[in-house]
Amino acid sequence: MKRARKAVLKKAGNADYTIQSVTRACTILKCFDSNKATLSLNEISTRSELSKPTAYRMLVTLVECGMLERREKNSYQLVVKQWRPKKFRLGYASQSEEFSFSRLVSESIRSSAYDAGVDLLVLSNRYSPKAAVRNAEMFVREHVDLVIEFQTNQQSASIVASKLIEADIPIIAIDIPHPGAHYYGANNYRAGLIGGHALAQACLHRWGGFVDEVILLELPMAGPLPRSRLTGILAGVREVLPKIPDQRVRFINGNGRYEVSLDVMRKHLRKSKASRVLIGGMNDPSCLGALRAFEEAGREEHCLAVGQNASIEARRELRRTNSRLVGSVSYFPEQYGEAVISLALDKLQGKDVPPATFVKHRLITKENVDSIYPNDKLISMADGDALLFSKR
Repeated sequence: MKRARKAVLKKAGNADYTIQSVTRACTILKCFDSNKATLSLNEISTRSELSKPTAYRMLVTLVECGMLERREKNSYQLVVKQWRPKKFRLGYASQSEEFSFSRLVSESIRSSAYDAGVDLLVLSNRYSPKAAVRNAEMFVREHVDLVIEFQTNQQSASIVASKLIEADIPIIAIDIPHPGAHYYGANNYRAGLIGGHALAQACLHRWGGFVDEVILLELPMAGPLPRSRLTGILAGVREVLPKIPDQRVRFINGNGRYEVSLDVMRKHLRKSKASRVLIGGMNDPSCLGALRAFEEAGREEHCLAVGQNASIEARRELRRTNSRLVGSVSYFPEQYGEAVISLALDKLQGKDVPPATFVKHRLITKENVDSIYPNDKLISMADGDALLFSKR
């Protein structure tokens, strides 16, 4: 003990800014061999090699500071405090309740936040740029620690990000990049490439590789990065069918919605006589809307399609006999929450967080849909029960 104390004092003496009283307090605290050890003033004075008056003054100070507890007269014990991490409060702006994909993302984030013991303030962007900006302002007023942002409009992304960054609130952006935010979501070009390969292979099998038209249903407001999903689809098709000229490729705005895509495809079919059409959509609702238009026109045999997201609606379509949906690329939204909440906590705890984290994509087809999503029948039964209840 003497050697240890001399080493400490020697080291302290060599430091320009060492405070002697703090050094003495540390020496006293080191006298306690365990959290449960109880020492008398005499024992502490002997172990620390401090005089009794000095040791007593230090002990009184340490008791008042809450580091030691006086058990009885001249008897002391360490105060063991259980460390509890700060309970963070996160803001989550959901995309919309309109789409099953975004509903699954929201459910996953809520569940993971609950499991992690963090408070979650949930607001809906309602697929609206104005709502997204208002929600960002609400998060600032509520002084949340971090915001998880899921909104689709590229132009409002800079406004949302600016308001949060000015308030020193970090951001994790889902699927649509925001300036200064960490990104989590789709590897858009890769996902498109997977779908394009599948679409071209189906074309080879059904039509011997002959194509009259390629239609890509876009979502311009989402910006260039999500649009690379369509670029990937076209690249994937051309890797297998390299002779498709640009004049046979059409980009049509489906706005990421079933009804809009159905309407624009109806209009297109009134003018087009193409009998071998490949369809790629930004998401499943657009793709399914386009397929519906072909069915209405009695021309379903004239098209093949690939979707993105592998939503429950697309999986139902894949199970339908003679469906023209080749497949849909899955993003597994039910797994978003665990990864996003983990990134958020790492960021708030000062750990290194990558600027972008991508989900792992997989093509879902009629051959593997039942093995990858075996519980879909339960979801369908629940939806049917809900519909029956609503009619009562």
